[in-house]
Amino acid sequence: MPSPRKEALADIHYRVEPSDLHAHIFRVTLTIARPAAQQEVALPVWIPGSYLVREFSKNLQGLEARQGKQPVKLTQCDKHRWQADCDTRKPLVLSYAVCAYDTSVRTSWLDASRGFFNGTSLCLRVEGQEKRKHTLDIASTTATAGWSVATGLSPLKTDKKGFGLYAAATYDELVDCPVEMGSFWIGRFTACGVPHRFVVAGAAPSFDGKRLLEDTRKICETAIRFWHGDGDKPPFKNYLFMLNAVGDGYGGLEHRNSTALICGRRDLPRSGEARPQEGYTTLLGLISHEYFHTWNVKRLRPSEFAEYDYTRENYTAMLWFFEGFTSYYDDLLLRRAGLIDDAAYLKLITKTVNQVLQTPGRAVQTVAQASFDAWVKYYRQDENTPNATVSYYTKGSLVALCLDLALRREGRTTLDDVMRALWQRSAGGPMSEADLRTVLKDLAGRALDEELDHWVHSTAELPLAELLAAQGVALKDEKPQLAQQLGLRVAENHSVHIKTVLRGSPAERAGMNAGDEWLGVEVQGQGWRITKLDDVSFYTGSHTSLEALVARDGRLLRLPVQLPGLPPDTTSTKGRRHTGTSLAAADTVSLGISDAAALKRWLG
Repeated sequence: MPSPRKEALADIHYRVEPSDLHAHIFRVTLTIARPAAQQEVALPVWIPGSYLVREFSKNLQGLEARQGKQPVKLTQCDKHRWQADCDTRKPLVLSYAVCAYDTSVRTSWLDASRGFFNGTSLCLRVEGQEKRKHTLDIASTTATAGWSVATGLSPLKTDKKGFGLYAAATYDELVDCPVEMGSFWIGRFTACGVPHRFVVAGAAPSFDGKRLLEDTRKICETAIRFWHGDGDKPPFKNYLFMLNAVGDGYGGLEHRNSTALICGRRDLPRSGEARPQEGYTTLLGLISHEYFHTWNVKRLRPSEFAEYDYTRENYTAMLWFFEGFTSYYDDLLLRRAGLIDDAAYLKLITKTVNQVLQTPGRAVQTVAQASFDAWVKYYRQDENTPNATVSYYTKGSLVALCLDLALRREGRTTLDDVMRALWQRSAGGPMSEADLRTVLKDLAGRALDEELDHWVHSTAELPLAELLAAQGVALKDEKPQLAQQLGLRVAENHSVHIKTVLRGSPAERAGMNAGDEWLGVEVQGQGWRITKLDDVSFYTGSHTSLEALVARDGRLLRLPVQLPGLPPDTTSTKGRRHTGTSLAAADTVSLGISDAAALKRWLG
């Protein structure tokens, strides 16, 4: 490939080469055309959209600097920042290697079959010059001769495979456009006049790309029309989906005109398959979620994120809105796009409701506090996480559901109108909770401060049963699964490994600990080996008292367990309609249609 013309290079220019595929090494060269006298460079410690300090600099090695043929002294200032003692009249060239050994969507990966990187994990930030134009040269090697490149960056001079020179207006734009490299499948479609690309790495031969493109197109058109009706164009000229299909995995990360996704290979649609697997619906929900983020968090975003600080945690108490409300709309837009029916949609809501109900931490931490603590709690989960915190994704989506249903019941507006009004009010930019409260008052004709205080800033239960009933949906108590009855989260692999013991549960009262291996049970003097949790029910039958044989730290312990006293025939409790205004009465529920006409007014 011909070398890029020098006049096309920006003042801040990066060259990224997949240098050693088997060692997972990217080689990076950074050229600063006009450096400061004591020019500082720094690698971010986190990536926007994933609220954890990830210390990307741990993968950086061999940093050197020169001007012409002369080496330049580098002084390391802290864990991720360096200072160059340089001449301001000459370009400063830094070279270094990055070990790319993370298959997630958040950092970088390189091996003999695929490369992927986010700029936050590869591209040193030039202090004081972040607002200048940046260019990125993605270099090909003999080892990557059969590869292609996909990225949301604007191409300046590239070959037919996508290798070559790309432009970014700022450092923020550069690191907000991840790069996919390899021999991937690629498809294209147009949504509301906007070109979209979809690349998939790692798909099996049975993969039905045509179906994925058609279903994704429906999601995109539904989202664009949600925000802009049939008139205005979305805030991007093109869009790119990058999906890595693996043996087992799930996740996504939103960007300004692209998203990086990961899913299980078996969750992709298959050729000749009349009815897709449940995992495919989950994948479509992920696609919907990350695409909705293009508006809600990438542009309409917390006021604290008006300017990202890449050097430390960026705190906000608003993730319940930006992640939670997006989680509400991701499945709702699947319903509006005709990709699932009412029953399937209610099943998805049921799953979310039960996830929240079965989290004791909802009585400990508000969803606003959970947002602020994401850096140390949600992204650093351990055996006590369900007891100490609540997910701003799941409870935040239920707050959105409550707000939408409350507005619809009063008949003056909907949450759809509120979201669009917030977009207009903020000009598609930073917003605060005060903006939300103002828009709600303007559109609803009354302040909803009491509701927000109750649902967001307290640990009180949400009035879902009452609000759902008004939309033709009945909420019913159900008999919980055995794990929930016991208060356990387990892994089953030839024995039962206890991962979490829920607060106030029979398992906690018995003295079970996270990390225990549950080996067997003794009932009325008879001992039985168990390999999965269902064995407990099989061997105890109608008995509610047993002894659990567990292994802990090399010791065998006998722990007395008292099971909940549910009668053998649970028809008197299972399916009982929940008539209260909160959800505190049960930790497992189901949703059913009680008034089809009312439901259609909501979902139709």
